[in-house]
Amino acid sequence: MTKKRTSNETSCLNDSASVCECNSCSAYNVEAILSVDERGQMVLPKDVREKAGIKTGTKLALISWEKDGGICCLALIKAENLSGMVKEVLEPLMHKGD
Repeated sequence: MTKKRTSNETSCLNDSASVCECNSCSAYNVEAILSVDERGQMVLPKDVREKAGIKTGTKLALISWEKDGGICCLALIKAENLSGMVKEVLEPLMHKGD
């Protein structure tokens, strides 16, 4: 499933094509449905990992959205694509244990 931009969303377009912009104005895909095992682990399908350039040791940030006191949505973002204050806060955690 892919969300397409509508004509009223063109104001969201940015001239900087090299910047990964994951926001409500971006197209998105449901790449897979994941199951959580008894240890709380999930497996990202190989084709998704390859498409996203995720290799052993790639750091991912787990982003959550809250609604009505609970978490309603989760997203994974490659840590290298984080910017600004969020990256500054997470940088020490990314290198912990290296």
